[in-house]
Amino acid sequence: MPKMKTNKSAKKRFKVTGTGKILRAKAFARHILTSKSRKRKRSLRKVYVMAEVDMPRVKRMLGM
Repeated sequence: MPKMKTNKSAKKRFKVTGTGKILRAKAFARHILTSKSRKRKRSLRKVYVMAEVDMPRVKRMLGM
């Protein structure tokens, strides 16, 4: 059997914690920022734990 390849785009977007949770960034923070409030832009900077329902799919992409 050949080795399983890691999805490189997923590798760049997600980070795995020591306990196995996956961290992700929020969307909509790249451009057209003038129309978004200061509070909204501040919350878009933060890193969030991914929802449980999406974790199996992302873990498979990361080769876990």
